[in-house]
Amino acid sequence: MKVLSAFLLTLCIGIANSFAQDGPIIRDGEFTFLLAQKGDEWKEQDQRIDARLEEIRAANDGRPPNILYILIDDVSFGQMGNRTLNYVTGIETPNINELAGEGLSLMRMYTEPSCTPTRTAMLTGRHPVRAGVEEVKVALVGEGLSAEEVTIAEILKEVGYNTAHVGKWHQGDIEQAYPHNQGFDWAAFPLHQQVQLSLMTREAMTANNMLGFHASGQNNQFAIDQRFKPYGLVTGVEAEAGAKAREVGMDPGEEWTQAKYEEMNERYQRQILEQLERLAGEDAPFFLQYWPLYPLNFVYPDQAISRNGGFHADKLQLLDGWIGDLLARVDDLGLRDNTIVVLMADNGLMYHYEGTSGLNQLIYRGGKTQHLEGGVRTDAFIRWPGVIEPGNAAGDIVHVSDLFTTFARIADATDYIPRDRVIDGLDQTALLLEGEGNSRRDYVYVYEGTVLRSVVKQEFKMHLPAPGQPGAAAPVFNIYRDPREEHPQVGYSLWSGASFQDMVKRHQLTIANHPHLPLGKGVPYEGIENLRPESELTREVFASWQ
Repeated sequence: MKVLSAFLLTLCIGIANSFAQDGPIIRDGEFTFLLAQKGDEWKEQDQRIDARLEEIRAANDGRPPNILYILIDDVSFGQMGNRTLNYVTGIETPNINELAGEGLSLMRMYTEPSCTPTRTAMLTGRHPVRAGVEEVKVALVGEGLSAEEVTIAEILKEVGYNTAHVGKWHQGDIEQAYPHNQGFDWAAFPLHQQVQLSLMTREAMTANNMLGFHASGQNNQFAIDQRFKPYGLVTGVEAEAGAKAREVGMDPGEEWTQAKYEEMNERYQRQILEQLERLAGEDAPFFLQYWPLYPLNFVYPDQAISRNGGFHADKLQLLDGWIGDLLARVDDLGLRDNTIVVLMADNGLMYHYEGTSGLNQLIYRGGKTQHLEGGVRTDAFIRWPGVIEPGNAAGDIVHVSDLFTTFARIADATDYIPRDRVIDGLDQTALLLEGEGNSRRDYVYVYEGTVLRSVVKQEFKMHLPAPGQPGAAAPVFNIYRDPREEHPQVGYSLWSGASFQDMVKRHQLTIANHPHLPLGKGVPYEGIENLRPESELTREVFASWQ
């Protein structure tokens, strides 16, 4: 029998202590405030929802639905799923458009402002700040999602789901943060993200998109520190739960190139189809994540396929075709009727390349890293045949963390949601089953890193005042009238300022009563059994100043 490492033993103990605890789920103060007003109504509705879920399972031989979750990187609201806006942007997304028409379009889906936090929120059902998580940097950090956090994959496994992850992960470079140590039976993923994989290349330099990194671009004889630039980073790895990861597709001393990045994307597309087929052949429901690296790409193709032609836009159109292939395979395998498909973006566009990437802000102002609507409003579509009527839309507010709690409810796994920490994700099963107007949320707290930058309540949004400024100085916007947040009106501030401040106080009181958990810490790249010599060296350099 294999001996568990100290890390895996700690992980198992932590999970056991977190699951199936007594007592209610701990909620943020704002939800408790809503519950006092709507609790009786929601309790009665929940009885209907439980009965309907039982009917759905009975119709599928007692088996809960499979879940296929597709998370697309850095695409602003309106860039996909809408034929009219396809004409505006010059990017065709017919397969995503079709998916949108087959189910429910969530018109007010809120995410976090950047990649890592959104993914943490979905995985844990918690504001990332509660887990100590900010954006994971491209170089070695020795940090990541803690083993103390309980992911939706771990919860679904408690009720018999098989799990797999393919594509971007971006939750840290330490062993406890890897997906196969966070509830996934199998995973293929890059250790870092697309700055390393598509920008830190000679080709991106010649496209004038990455400056000063590649050695061929300049020759500075006065440079002393030969490790100022990231070096020897691990690229893509694959692993099974309980085993070590292995890097694939790179030999010692080999340089990472745009061609290798394109091959990685193609490999992940092949692997998501392979994993779907494998899971379909097993006698259990499955939770399958596909988090593509495309459309992020920083080199123009030899021949554009879109009218737009931008280096992000072209890959978004290519990715749409790949998603069409994936959804066709769902149908071919006879999985359609009992598989929930969720497709959404993680945050707004990488506006730093707006104008050349081919993506743009469209309706909402702002993009990646920003608390503005353009940074945290994304397209989101859910298909559940026989349950969600085709062609539906909902204007209710939803946050990406709600998927955690909703998936758990649908899978009959709510009992395994931790009771020893705040869970921000709200159960939105009523919205899926009974339609528009049935969200359990009319608010969102929007952070940039660890700083609370704005609060959304209904159609109103307050940008929080700078430290030392009075609350009356905070701008308040009506998102319906001013979706680009350009015209704050004192007529809103005068009556809503105190209410927004009360919301902030309730939120802060919850934090005081339930302090944030620490970010996971460790040695980068532990748990990878075939590190290249250059990766070993960069880890040694990192450790030398810790």
